[in-house]
Amino acid sequence: MPKPTTAAAASAPPSNIPSSETSRKGLKSRKDIVKNWLPRYTGVALEDFGQYILLTNFDHYVKLFAQWHRVPVQGKDKPMMSATAGKITIINFGMGSATAATVMDLLTAINPKAVLFLGKCGGLKHRAAVGDLILPIAAIRGEGTSNDYFPPEVPALPSFALQKAISTTIRDHERDYWTGTCYTTNRRVWEHDAKFKKYLKKIRALAVDMETATIFMTGFFNEISTGALLLVSDQPMAPEGVKTAESDKNVDAQYVTDHLRIGIDSLKQLINKGLTVKHLQF
Repeated sequence: MPKPTTAAAASAPPSNIPSSETSRKGLKSRKDIVKNWLPRYTGVALEDFGQYILLTNFDHYVKLFAQWHRVPVQGKDKPMMSATAGKITIINFGMGSATAATVMDLLTAINPKAVLFLGKCGGLKHRAAVGDLILPIAAIRGEGTSNDYFPPEVPALPSFALQKAISTTIRDHERDYWTGTCYTTNRRVWEHDAKFKKYLKKIRALAVDMETATIFMTGFFNEISTGALLLVSDQPMAPEGVKTAESDKNVDAQYVTDHLRIGIDSLKQLINKGLTVKHLQF
């Protein structure tokens, strides 16, 4: 028999809708802002998020996750589409360092136990072929956004224990991976720039993307354990390796399923308190 609904409960607005009291008083603190904005950006109430977060740049990942777990996709009309199954929520936050910083700041509203970024990257060395996995041990801060959080000399590093859990999961899936540094830039179109490509060779980065360094730095700033697993989607140092609409579809068809499954299973290691992650704490 359903519990009776009190008049107060019936008249209260859903938690993802700002109340008139909030509107009247305004959002004075950072905590007030993120608690109001996370539901506004996602269409999901704070209490409906999982405590373990997968971040992606692509709707395809969210739709696959929802399909596998038989859960609805939330926020199709919002800036950040998501889906939640049990303790895991996957969010498509968009593309670029600014939106990466935004979602990491907004996630402080729920204080997640871990955040894992499943990103695509460009391979900068021939040994990192399309479809390969890269587990970055650090990222180079070429994007500028992270300078609003820490001085330039502070390194962009993931949580070691979380990366260790990902490493174990990759091997459980009988896959190999490369490890090294990822250069994060805020430039979307640079593949024609010979001077910039010469610089990328000089710093000996293994991959290039637009989010990893920002996510590591904002995770550090917000005291959130953060990791990343990158999928090589193109080889932009050569004209024939630059991503196209057709090549990106091929990557989605051939490699995204494994990428997402490894990400999910890595977080399940944390949830199940596997030995490799028992010391995961900030």
